[in-house]
Amino acid sequence: MEETNSLQQRLSELEKRNESAMLGGGASRIEKHKQGGRLTARERLDILLDPGSFVEMDRLVSHRCTNFGMDKTIVPGDGVVTGYGRVNGKLVYVSSQDFTVIGGSMSRTQANKICKVMDLALKNGAPFIALNDSGGARIQEGIESLGGYADIFTRNVMASGVIPQITAIMGPCAGGAVYSPSITDFVFMVKNTSYMFVTGPDVIKTVTHEEVTKEDLGGATTHSSKSGVAHFATNDDKHCLLMIRELLSFVPSNNLDDAPALPTKDRPDRLVESLNTLIPDNPKKPYDMLSVITECVDEGYFLEVHKHFAQNIIVGFARFNGRSVGIVANQPSILAGCLNIEASRKAARFIRLCDSFNIPIVSFVDVPGFLPGKDQEWNGIITHGAKLLYAYAEATVPKITVITRKAYGGAYIVMGSKLLRSDVNLAYPSAEIAVMGADGAVSIIFREEIAKAKDPAAERARLTAEYEAKFSNPYVSAELGYTDEVIEPAMTRKRIIDSLEMLKNKRDVMPPKKHGNIPL
Repeated sequence: MEETNSLQQRLSELEKRNESAMLGGGASRIEKHKQGGRLTARERLDILLDPGSFVEMDRLVSHRCTNFGMDKTIVPGDGVVTGYGRVNGKLVYVSSQDFTVIGGSMSRTQANKICKVMDLALKNGAPFIALNDSGGARIQEGIESLGGYADIFTRNVMASGVIPQITAIMGPCAGGAVYSPSITDFVFMVKNTSYMFVTGPDVIKTVTHEEVTKEDLGGATTHSSKSGVAHFATNDDKHCLLMIRELLSFVPSNNLDDAPALPTKDRPDRLVESLNTLIPDNPKKPYDMLSVITECVDEGYFLEVHKHFAQNIIVGFARFNGRSVGIVANQPSILAGCLNIEASRKAARFIRLCDSFNIPIVSFVDVPGFLPGKDQEWNGIITHGAKLLYAYAEATVPKITVITRKAYGGAYIVMGSKLLRSDVNLAYPSAEIAVMGADGAVSIIFREEIAKAKDPAAERARLTAEYEAKFSNPYVSAELGYTDEVIEPAMTRKRIIDSLEMLKNKRDVMPPKKHGNIPL
């Protein structure tokens, strides 16, 4: 009887401790937190993970700091909920910062908790997801807090290219805290309630006398459209967490697994008749490349990444015959599809991500060249454009390229050409594969002839027509073997699926090296 009472007492003590940890910063702080439109750390995990799958670790861990009265502010868990669970049945490891506990500030103890689950994620080959909501370093702990950040950064680097790493910014993220998200593969932000910056508005006002709001400086809209730091800008916490679940369906658990495949009712031999009339006859007339993509892929579903940044190039995930692929495509309706600094950075990073995780790359090309201008040159378009070239050439996953219309000069080369080890290159009859457009080429080659002609305009028109007939088509490239097949546009889906099936056992290697020196 005494043993039973003793056990009950112990279970009662355990229950009290668990209840204390589950309350975080307490009912009043939770209420205030939710008034701002944000969910609590635990509510977020309930939405992110499959029901009943979450197993918490280190729930009762507390900090050891005694400076500045911190020994009187001890909350079990110390401002972060960590553990593991499942997303659509797939094992994931998670950390979710609790802003109601000392503003979610990073302590040595909090860092230790996060590092523990990161280590487990790496050992077990499972994605790591961080839900960040923190006021920054815990100043009372001084350099110990900075050491905690550094330990997390190091693990981010070690895990890069081994397991997918996803960060959701669900509140403030400032100072040193911003560097962990920037190393991870995907960054999600929530409109109006999350922000990131190295130095905040007050510091900027003091140093540079510029006045700017938190939202304009580092909000979700800013980072998803101007800086490119954020890949997704979501409407609220729930939308953000559901988007993470969706994204995880396209990426494998680690770099040893194949790209995920899901059942589909969309026939692999489906012809896409609409593509036969989608590309305008006038080569200067824009069209929406997203229409080409959605017409071809399974069920017309395309998960666009970096949707609002560098919109002259499109990147994202789709499926062909159930299998996940990464798509890179020029967008003729924005800047005529020209490549610039932002587009090169965006596409290069995405290509390297796909290559890291065995996701085949399908490219749709309509590119007249690199964007001209002194700002582009002065800001390093040469270096940034080389990133895209490097990424395509380095990638060893299956690479399939479809040239829909223009493919000129260096831009033709860097957009997944046969010359950069692409496996299958297809072209539409409307494709123009040449050093440059006919107008520019004629102006250079026949400058003197045009100047001497009785009717320069008529002579230019005649020579331009001759050049177009000779070079503004896909057949010269096909004759040289740089294009594998010129196809009817309606066959696009079938030919891509045929190619993916043919390449499913592809093995390619790079020369032995520690690592390459990508132009940064």
